[in-house]
Amino acid sequence: MKDFFKDLMVLYSLFFKIGLFSIGGGYVMLPMLRLELVEKRKWVNDRELLDYYAIGQATPGIIAVNTATFVGYTRRGIPGALASTAGMVSPSLIIILAIAIFIPMMETMPLFQKAFRGIRVAVSVLLVSTLISLTKKGWKSWIDGLLTLAAFSAVVFLGTSPFPVILAAGFLGLLLRRHRSSLQ
Repeated sequence: MKDFFKDLMVLYSLFFKIGLFSIGGGYVMLPMLRLELVEKRKWVNDRELLDYYAIGQATPGIIAVNTATFVGYTRRGIPGALASTAGMVSPSLIIILAIAIFIPMMETMPLFQKAFRGIRVAVSVLLVSTLISLTKKGWKSWIDGLLTLAAFSAVVFLGTSPFPVILAAGFLGLLLRRHRSSLQ
């Protein structure tokens, strides 16, 4: 029983370390996983690690968390999966909580306010860029543009909830597709 809890702590601390230092997403953690799991601990071989990683990419969720969960499950079943997952997400959770604690104190600082103004501009540019890209790929005719404008106007100017607008747009899209199919 003592070895069981020791293994859980090793899983937690190992994935805590990987979660803390794999800034940049799941792809960054692959070399760290290989070093720790294949070379140092010999828990898995290269093929098994790549299988876990592939499954982690194919399942819903974050690749890093999914992979940690699979490795933990293989080592110690459900408790191992929970320990590994908790270890992987703990660094992010701690950092987010620290930021949340300090933001109210920093909000009044002029440097902080200027930084957030710059971030807002950058996010706005990214959103507009994404909108343009999606528009180019999504619009097939002028009717699509008209429907987009109507949906935008309903939400922004009329205060309509996005949910019924999305449902109506989906319904209209189905009708238009049927209509277009019947014309061909």
